[in-house]
Amino acid sequence: MDPMLDKRSQLLLKTLVERYITEGQPVGSRTLSKYSGLDLSPATIRNVMADLEEMGFIASPHTSAGRIPTTRGYRVFVDTLLTVQSIPSAEVLQLESQLDASDPQRLFASASRLLSDLTQFAGIVVASKRTNAIRHIEFLNLSERRILMILVSTDGSVQNRILMPAETYTASELTEAANFFNRHYTGRALEEAKDNIHTELKKLRQDMTGLMSAALEAGAETQEQYVITGEGKLLDVHELSSNMDQLRKLFALFEQKTQLMQLLAVGQQGEGVQIFIGGESGAMPLDECSVVTAPYEVNGQVIGTVGVIGPTRMAYDRVIPIVDITAKLLSSALSYH
Repeated sequence: MDPMLDKRSQLLLKTLVERYITEGQPVGSRTLSKYSGLDLSPATIRNVMADLEEMGFIASPHTSAGRIPTTRGYRVFVDTLLTVQSIPSAEVLQLESQLDASDPQRLFASASRLLSDLTQFAGIVVASKRTNAIRHIEFLNLSERRILMILVSTDGSVQNRILMPAETYTASELTEAANFFNRHYTGRALEEAKDNIHTELKKLRQDMTGLMSAALEAGAETQEQYVITGEGKLLDVHELSSNMDQLRKLFALFEQKTQLMQLLAVGQQGEGVQIFIGGESGAMPLDECSVVTAPYEVNGQVIGTVGVIGPTRMAYDRVIPIVDITAKLLSSALSYH
Protein backbone atom coordinates (compact mmCIF):
# COMPACT_ATOMS: atom_id res chain seq x y z
CA MET A 1 0.00 0.00 0.00
CA ASP A 2 1.29 3.51 -0.77
CA PRO A 3 2.46 4.92 2.59
CA MET A 4 1.35 8.42 1.57
CA LEU A 5 -2.30 7.41 1.39
CA ASP A 6 -4.49 7.09 4.48
CA LYS A 7 -7.61 4.88 4.49
CA ARG A 8 -9.88 7.74 3.43
CA SER A 9 -7.66 8.71 0.50
CA GLN A 10 -7.39 5.07 -0.58
CA LEU A 11 -11.16 4.61 -0.58
CA LEU A 12 -11.77 7.82 -2.53
CA LEU A 13 -9.07 6.90 -5.09
CA LYS A 14 -10.55 3.40 -5.44
CA THR A 15 -14.05 4.85 -5.92
CA LEU A 16 -12.81 7.40 -8.45
CA VAL A 17 -10.99 4.76 -10.56
CA GLU A 18 -13.99 2.39 -10.43
CA ARG A 19 -16.46 5.12 -11.47
CA TYR A 20 -14.17 6.32 -14.27
CA ILE A 21 -13.74 2.75 -15.59
CA THR A 22 -17.53 2.26 -15.49
CA GLU A 23 -18.68 5.61 -16.88
CA GLY A 24 -15.72 6.95 -18.89
CA GLN A 25 -16.35 10.48 -17.60
CA PRO A 26 -14.27 12.61 -15.22
CA VAL A 27 -15.46 12.01 -11.67
CA GLY A 28 -16.63 14.88 -9.45
CA SER A 29 -16.96 15.21 -5.67
CA ARG A 30 -20.72 14.63 -5.76
CA THR A 31 -20.22 11.20 -7.44
CA LEU A 32 -17.50 10.31 -4.93
CA SER A 33 -19.76 11.27 -2.04
CA LYS A 34 -22.55 9.08 -3.45
CA TYR A 35 -20.48 5.94 -4.19
CA SER A 36 -17.71 5.97 -1.56
CA GLY A 37 -20.00 5.38 1.42
CA LEU A 38 -18.02 7.98 3.40
CA ASP A 39 -19.90 10.63 5.37
CA LEU A 40 -17.79 13.56 4.25
CA SER A 41 -18.63 17.12 3.30
CA PRO A 42 -18.10 18.18 -0.34
CA ALA A 43 -15.33 20.51 0.87
CA THR A 44 -13.47 17.66 2.60
CA ILE A 45 -13.75 15.48 -0.54
CA ARG A 46 -12.42 18.34 -2.67
CA ASN A 47 -9.45 18.73 -0.31
CA VAL A 48 -8.62 15.00 -0.51
CA MET A 49 -8.95 15.18 -4.32
CA ALA A 50 -6.56 18.14 -4.39
CA ASP A 51 -4.04 16.13 -2.32
CA LEU A 52 -4.38 13.09 -4.62
CA GLU A 53 -3.83 15.34 -7.63
CA GLU A 54 -0.77 16.94 -6.07
CA MET A 55 0.70 13.46 -5.42
CA GLY A 56 0.13 12.51 -9.07
CA PHE A 57 -2.59 9.88 -8.63
CA ILE A 58 -5.34 11.80 -10.46
CA ALA A 59 -5.49 14.66 -12.97
CA SER A 60 -7.93 17.37 -14.04
CA PRO A 61 -8.89 17.40 -17.73
CA HIS A 62 -9.14 20.97 -19.05
CA THR A 63 -12.77 20.59 -20.07
CA SER A 64 -14.19 19.29 -16.78
CA ALA A 65 -14.31 19.99 -13.05
CA GLY A 66 -13.98 16.25 -12.40
CA ARG A 67 -10.81 14.16 -12.18
CA ILE A 68 -9.47 11.09 -13.99
CA PRO A 69 -6.83 8.54 -12.84
CA THR A 70 -3.21 8.89 -13.97
CA THR A 71 -0.92 5.95 -14.76
CA ARG A 72 0.32 6.19 -11.18
CA GLY A 73 -3.25 6.16 -9.87
CA TYR A 74 -4.10 3.06 -11.91
CA ARG A 75 -0.92 1.37 -10.64
CA VAL A 76 -1.88 1.86 -6.98
CA PHE A 77 -5.43 0.75 -7.76
CA VAL A 78 -4.30 -2.45 -9.54
CA ASP A 79 -1.56 -3.34 -7.03
CA THR A 80 -3.33 -2.64 -3.74
CA LEU A 81 -7.01 -1.67 -4.03
CA LEU A 82 -8.43 -4.03 -6.64
CA THR A 83 -10.71 -6.95 -5.81
CA VAL A 84 -10.46 -9.49 -8.66
CA GLN A 85 -13.61 -11.36 -9.69
CA SER A 86 -13.58 -15.15 -9.78
CA ILE A 87 -14.80 -16.92 -12.92
CA PRO A 88 -17.65 -19.40 -12.26
CA SER A 89 -16.62 -23.05 -12.76
CA ALA A 90 -19.35 -23.55 -15.41
CA GLU A 91 -17.82 -20.72 -17.44
CA VAL A 92 -14.33 -22.23 -17.02
CA LEU A 93 -15.58 -25.55 -18.44
CA GLN A 94 -17.12 -23.68 -21.37
CA LEU A 95 -13.81 -21.93 -22.06
CA GLU A 96 -11.94 -25.23 -21.84
CA SER A 97 -14.21 -26.78 -24.47
CA GLN A 98 -13.25 -24.00 -26.92
CA LEU A 99 -9.54 -24.85 -26.80
CA ASP A 100 -8.83 -27.78 -29.15
CA ALA A 101 -5.57 -29.47 -28.16
CA SER A 102 -5.33 -31.64 -31.29
CA ASP A 103 -3.73 -28.85 -33.37
CA PRO A 104 -1.29 -26.54 -31.50
CA GLN A 105 -1.38 -23.86 -34.21
CA ARG A 106 -5.19 -23.77 -34.11
CA LEU A 107 -5.01 -23.86 -30.31
CA PHE A 108 -3.01 -20.61 -30.21
CA ALA A 109 -5.49 -18.95 -32.59
CA SER A 110 -8.42 -20.18 -30.46
CA ALA A 111 -6.84 -18.84 -27.27
CA SER A 112 -6.17 -15.45 -28.89
CA ARG A 113 -9.75 -15.25 -30.19
CA LEU A 114 -11.11 -16.29 -26.79
CA LEU A 115 -9.18 -13.48 -25.04
CA SER A 116 -10.45 -10.95 -27.58
CA ASP A 117 -14.09 -12.11 -27.47
CA LEU A 118 -14.25 -12.18 -23.67
CA THR A 119 -12.62 -8.77 -23.14
CA GLN A 120 -13.60 -7.00 -26.40
CA PHE A 121 -9.98 -5.90 -26.76
CA ALA A 122 -6.98 -7.34 -28.68
CA GLY A 123 -5.92 -10.86 -27.61
CA ILE A 124 -2.33 -12.11 -28.11
CA VAL A 125 -0.65 -15.50 -27.81
CA VAL A 126 3.11 -15.89 -28.31
CA ALA A 127 5.14 -19.12 -28.29
CA SER A 128 8.86 -18.66 -27.71
CA LYS A 129 11.22 -20.30 -30.19
CA ARG A 130 14.02 -20.61 -27.65
CA THR A 131 12.37 -22.84 -25.08
CA ASN A 132 10.53 -25.21 -27.39
CA ALA A 133 12.24 -28.60 -27.20
CA ILE A 134 12.78 -31.09 -30.02
CA ARG A 135 10.72 -34.27 -30.05
CA HIS A 136 11.72 -35.77 -33.41
CA ILE A 137 13.46 -34.90 -36.68
CA GLU A 138 13.44 -36.43 -40.17
CA PHE A 139 15.34 -35.68 -43.39
CA LEU A 140 13.95 -36.45 -46.88
CA ASN A 141 15.71 -35.98 -50.22
CA LEU A 142 13.66 -33.74 -52.53
CA SER A 143 16.27 -33.41 -55.27
CA GLU A 144 20.03 -33.05 -55.53
CA ARG A 145 21.17 -30.75 -52.70
CA ARG A 146 17.58 -30.01 -51.61
CA ILE A 147 16.54 -31.76 -48.39
CA LEU A 148 13.27 -31.43 -46.50
CA MET A 149 13.74 -31.28 -42.73
CA ILE A 150 10.65 -32.16 -40.67
CA LEU A 151 11.03 -30.92 -37.10
CA VAL A 152 8.45 -31.96 -34.48
CA SER A 153 8.51 -29.99 -31.21
CA THR A 154 7.44 -31.18 -27.77
CA ASP A 155 4.29 -29.03 -27.98
CA GLY A 156 3.20 -31.07 -31.03
CA SER A 157 3.87 -28.34 -33.62
CA VAL A 158 5.49 -29.42 -36.91
CA GLN A 159 7.86 -27.24 -38.95
CA ASN A 160 9.08 -28.04 -42.47
CA ARG A 161 12.32 -26.43 -43.63
CA ILE A 162 14.20 -26.77 -46.93
CA LEU A 163 17.94 -27.33 -46.49
CA MET A 164 20.47 -26.80 -49.29
CA PRO A 165 23.79 -28.23 -48.01
CA ALA A 166 26.97 -28.05 -50.06
CA GLU A 167 27.12 -31.84 -50.43
CA THR A 168 24.67 -34.51 -51.57
CA TYR A 169 23.48 -37.30 -49.25
CA THR A 170 21.96 -40.72 -49.87
CA ALA A 171 18.73 -41.82 -48.18
CA SER A 172 20.68 -44.05 -45.77
CA GLU A 173 22.97 -41.16 -44.83
CA LEU A 174 19.94 -38.97 -44.11
CA THR A 175 18.49 -41.74 -41.93
CA GLU A 176 21.81 -42.00 -40.09
CA ALA A 177 21.85 -38.22 -39.52
CA ALA A 178 18.24 -38.23 -38.26
CA ASN A 179 18.97 -41.12 -35.90
CA PHE A 180 22.00 -39.30 -34.52
CA PHE A 181 19.97 -36.11 -34.07
CA ASN A 182 17.08 -37.89 -32.33
CA ARG A 183 19.45 -39.82 -30.06
CA HIS A 184 21.39 -36.74 -28.91
CA TYR A 185 18.94 -33.85 -29.11
CA THR A 186 15.47 -35.18 -28.22
CA GLY A 187 14.06 -33.19 -25.31
CA ARG A 188 16.59 -30.39 -25.74
CA ALA A 189 15.92 -26.85 -26.96
CA LEU A 190 17.43 -25.88 -30.32
CA GLU A 191 19.43 -23.09 -28.67
CA GLU A 192 20.99 -25.62 -26.31
CA ALA A 193 21.73 -27.97 -29.20
CA LYS A 194 23.41 -25.13 -31.10
CA ASP A 195 25.56 -24.30 -28.07
CA ASN A 196 26.82 -27.89 -27.92
CA ILE A 197 27.05 -28.52 -31.66
CA HIS A 198 30.86 -28.54 -31.94
CA THR A 199 31.29 -31.11 -29.18
CA GLU A 200 28.44 -33.29 -30.37
CA LEU A 201 29.45 -33.36 -34.04
CA LYS A 202 32.83 -34.88 -33.25
CA LYS A 203 30.90 -38.11 -32.72
CA LEU A 204 29.64 -38.03 -36.32
CA ARG A 205 31.47 -38.60 -39.60
CA GLN A 206 33.09 -35.40 -40.85
CA ASP A 207 31.12 -35.35 -44.11
CA MET A 208 27.82 -35.24 -42.14
CA THR A 209 28.65 -32.17 -40.08
CA GLY A 210 27.56 -29.76 -42.82
CA LEU A 211 24.05 -31.23 -42.87
CA MET A 212 23.74 -31.18 -39.08
CA SER A 213 24.96 -27.58 -38.86
CA ALA A 214 22.48 -26.52 -41.56
CA ALA A 215 19.65 -28.33 -39.76
CA LEU A 216 20.31 -26.60 -36.44
CA GLU A 217 20.70 -23.18 -38.07
CA ALA A 218 17.45 -23.59 -40.04
CA GLY A 219 15.56 -24.80 -37.00
CA ALA A 220 16.79 -21.91 -34.86
CA GLU A 221 15.72 -19.40 -37.53
CA THR A 222 12.09 -20.40 -37.08
CA GLN A 223 10.21 -17.35 -35.97
CA GLU A 224 8.14 -17.17 -32.81
CA GLN A 225 4.53 -18.19 -33.27
CA TYR A 226 2.60 -14.98 -32.80
CA VAL A 227 -1.17 -14.70 -32.99
CA ILE A 228 -3.08 -11.46 -32.41
CA THR A 229 -6.85 -11.19 -32.72
CA GLY A 230 -9.31 -8.35 -32.34
CA GLU A 231 -7.11 -5.30 -33.00
CA GLY A 232 -10.11 -3.73 -34.76
CA LYS A 233 -12.08 -3.75 -31.50
CA LEU A 234 -9.75 -1.06 -30.17
CA LEU A 235 -11.29 1.31 -32.74
CA ASP A 236 -14.46 1.18 -30.63
CA VAL A 237 -12.61 2.47 -27.56
CA HIS A 238 -13.18 6.23 -27.43
CA GLU A 239 -9.91 7.12 -25.65
CA LEU A 240 -7.96 5.39 -28.43
CA SER A 241 -10.04 6.21 -31.51
CA SER A 242 -10.22 9.93 -30.67
CA ASN A 243 -6.48 10.35 -31.37
CA MET A 244 -5.77 9.01 -34.85
CA ASP A 245 -2.05 9.79 -34.73
CA GLN A 246 -1.56 7.71 -31.58
CA LEU A 247 -3.84 4.99 -32.95
CA ARG A 248 -1.66 4.73 -36.07
CA LYS A 249 1.38 4.22 -33.82
CA LEU A 250 -0.44 1.44 -31.97
CA PHE A 251 -1.30 -0.40 -35.18
CA ALA A 252 2.28 0.08 -36.42
CA LEU A 253 3.36 -1.65 -33.20
CA PHE A 254 1.09 -4.59 -34.00
CA GLU A 255 2.54 -4.77 -37.49
CA GLN A 256 6.24 -4.51 -36.57
CA LYS A 257 5.85 -6.77 -33.51
CA THR A 258 9.43 -6.33 -32.25
CA GLN A 259 8.69 -3.99 -29.32
CA LEU A 260 5.55 -5.90 -28.44
CA MET A 261 7.47 -9.18 -28.46
CA GLN A 262 10.02 -7.67 -26.05
CA LEU A 263 7.22 -6.66 -23.69
CA LEU A 264 5.63 -10.10 -23.85
CA ALA A 265 9.03 -11.71 -23.23
CA VAL A 266 9.18 -9.73 -19.97
CA GLY A 267 5.72 -11.06 -19.15
CA GLN A 268 7.01 -14.58 -19.75
CA GLN A 269 9.77 -14.18 -17.17
CA GLY A 270 7.43 -13.30 -14.30
CA GLU A 271 5.15 -15.51 -12.28
CA GLY A 272 1.40 -15.19 -12.78
CA VAL A 273 -0.43 -12.20 -14.23
CA GLN A 274 1.54 -9.02 -14.93
CA ILE A 275 0.02 -5.64 -15.77
CA PHE A 276 1.82 -2.93 -17.78
CA ILE A 277 -0.05 0.38 -17.55
CA GLY A 278 0.38 3.18 -20.09
CA GLY A 279 3.96 4.17 -20.82
CA GLU A 280 5.32 2.05 -17.94
CA SER A 281 6.25 -0.76 -20.32
CA GLY A 282 8.45 1.41 -22.52
CA ALA A 283 6.93 -0.42 -25.50
CA MET A 284 3.43 0.99 -25.78
CA PRO A 285 3.10 4.18 -27.84
CA LEU A 286 -0.03 5.13 -25.92
CA ASP A 287 -0.37 6.24 -22.32
CA GLU A 288 -4.03 5.25 -22.72
CA CYS A 289 -3.13 1.55 -23.28
CA SER A 290 -2.55 -1.27 -20.81
CA VAL A 291 -1.24 -4.78 -21.40
CA VAL A 292 -2.24 -7.69 -19.13
CA THR A 293 -0.10 -10.83 -19.60
CA ALA A 294 0.38 -14.29 -18.08
CA PRO A 295 2.92 -17.04 -18.96
CA TYR A 296 1.80 -20.53 -19.99
CA GLU A 297 3.80 -23.74 -19.86
CA VAL A 298 4.16 -27.28 -21.16
CA ASN A 299 4.95 -29.97 -18.60
CA GLY A 300 6.21 -27.40 -16.11
CA GLN A 301 8.37 -25.42 -18.57
CA VAL A 302 7.26 -21.87 -19.50
CA ILE A 303 7.13 -21.62 -23.30
CA GLY A 304 5.11 -18.48 -24.04
CA THR A 305 2.75 -15.70 -23.03
CA VAL A 306 -0.92 -14.86 -23.43
CA GLY A 307 -2.15 -11.31 -23.10
CA VAL A 308 -4.74 -8.62 -23.71
CA ILE A 309 -4.08 -5.11 -25.03
CA GLY A 310 -6.76 -2.59 -24.22
CA PRO A 311 -7.33 0.89 -22.81
CA THR A 312 -6.00 1.85 -19.38
CA ARG A 313 -9.69 2.35 -18.60
CA MET A 314 -10.39 -1.39 -18.66
CA ALA A 315 -12.24 -3.51 -16.08
CA TYR A 316 -9.07 -4.98 -14.54
CA ASP A 317 -11.11 -7.00 -12.03
CA ARG A 318 -12.54 -8.97 -14.98
CA VAL A 319 -9.66 -8.90 -17.50
CA ILE A 320 -7.04 -10.22 -15.01
CA PRO A 321 -8.87 -13.51 -14.23
CA ILE A 322 -9.70 -14.02 -17.94
CA VAL A 323 -5.99 -13.77 -18.88
CA ASP A 324 -5.02 -15.95 -15.91
CA ILE A 325 -7.50 -18.76 -16.65
CA THR A 326 -6.71 -18.71 -20.41
CA ALA A 327 -2.99 -19.20 -19.62
CA LYS A 328 -3.82 -22.09 -17.27
CA LEU A 329 -6.21 -23.74 -19.77
CA LEU A 330 -3.65 -23.37 -22.58
CA SER A 331 -0.98 -24.96 -20.36
CA SER A 332 -3.32 -27.82 -19.57
CA ALA A 333 -4.30 -28.38 -23.21
CA LEU A 334 -0.68 -28.37 -24.43
CA SER A 335 0.60 -30.60 -21.62
CA TYR A 336 -2.25 -33.06 -22.15
CA HIS A 337 -1.55 -33.11 -25.89
